Amino acid sequence: MPELHLIVQNKVGLHARSAALFAQTARQYQSKIVVWNNDRFADATDVVKLVTLAIYQGTEIIVKADGADADLALAALQKLVESNFGEPL
Repeated sequence: MPELHLIVQNKVGLHARSAALFAQTARQYQSKIVVWNNDRFADATDVVKLVTLAIYQGTEIIVKADGADADLALAALQKLVESNFGEPL
């Protein structure tokens, strides 16, 4: 199962807006995508569960995907996180 290690640079971390964008992007793929923060994880398509992971600025997350389009999904999510969810740094 491929995975990515990403640092969330957004000033307020993975908050409602950025979590919604993350989930919206994840829903575009058939693969099962999970986000890990330390020993807790959440389905990447569930906004509420993503927010409950308490991902703040500077937090390293692990994103894992399993399925036929896993690499494409991870690439899209990496681009989203690295672009700071479309917000200025």
